[in-house]
Amino acid sequence: MVRIARPVFRSLMAVLAFLTMSSNAIATTVTVDAYSNSSSGGVGATNVLLNFSPGQWFTVTVDPADLWNAGALPRWSNADGLTGNLYATGTDDSGEAATTLIGQSFGPYSQDGLTAPYGALVGRIGGGALFFIGTNFLGQTATGGLLELFYFDSNFDDNTQFITANVNAVPLPAAAWLLLSGLVGFAALGRRRSAAVA
Repeated sequence: MVRIARPVFRSLMAVLAFLTMSSNAIATTVTVDAYSNSSSGGVGATNVLLNFSPGQWFTVTVDPADLWNAGALPRWSNADGLTGNLYATGTDDSGEAATTLIGQSFGPYSQDGLTAPYGALVGRIGGGALFFIGTNFLGQTATGGLLELFYFDSNFDDNTQFITANVNAVPLPAAAWLLLSGLVGFAALGRRRSAAVA
């Protein structure tokens, strides 16, 4: 049985390695503009050219120091939105002097069934419901389709700046990793049995 298990195990490991390498290529970096990609209008959503399948896992990450703006001070925020006091560093995107209050909480905003902070990065897949992304997101698609990203607010006219979002398909579904761990356990059990026989 051990002689059969080893070639099967090696073959499955090769398939999983190939899937991991090919899945890592499913990634993109996209600029989301607070004006043109506003959920309240603007030119339109940023279409991320990753066409997700139903049930696919993916991540979206944005540097927390990457800022965009909803108008006059204090309306600067990162992709998590206007959630609290934010002070200029003197070198950030606001151009304001260090210690200037550039952002503060404006409370939650509701649109299309989503309640989230003003200025947050939100998304939609295949024309479905909006969902909160922020600076660090890991999720699974309910439906398939293109991912669209938006600046979440009620008035796009005075928005400025943009953030850069990194979108990645998770290399392997969780089930494949469970399969892999099971195969490792199976191989270990086979080795233990062959050692006991010898």
